[in-house]
Amino acid sequence: MIDQLIENSRMVHSYLGLFHTSIAFFAMAFGAIVLLRPKGTQRHKQMGYAYVVCMLLLNGSAFGIYNFGGKPSLFHAFAIISLVTLVAGLLPAMRKKSKDWYKRHFYFMSWSVVGLYCAFWAETGTRLLNGKEFWWVVMLATIATSMIGMILINRTAKRLFVSA
Repeated sequence: MIDQLIENSRMVHSYLGLFHTSIAFFAMAFGAIVLLRPKGTQRHKQMGYAYVVCMLLLNGSAFGIYNFGGKPSLFHAFAIISLVTLVAGLLPAMRKKSKDWYKRHFYFMSWSVVGLYCAFWAETGTRLLNGKEFWWVVMLATIATSMIGMILINRTAKRLFVSA
């Protein structure tokens, strides 16, 4: 059944691609929950760790996918940026050493989620669109997603960091 899905799909071309896509949807769900729900709760921490695990699996699997002639592409560079952002958001929360650990955690993790949603547009555009439309559609969707993310992040930051 899975073989049939892969064989007939324009979106998924291998078991690794199916794994990558599945994990991406879980990461998007966990990321949205963490971004939109109250911070610091037990639920936030659980969903946050689920998000981190999904993102590690997602980025790890990205390095095994080569769509453009078997060579690393811009998507691999974005996977590295995603990992850096993820680690930069995770470490302050784990260490809690500096006064501003919470701000750094909040901003890096929030932008990690926004970056994931932007990557969704790029990946979807790669699978569904031709070259000419690809750049415009992906660029506009990414800009819109980033703007919405910025508004949500800034609105939440104002609530969280009023006294800072």
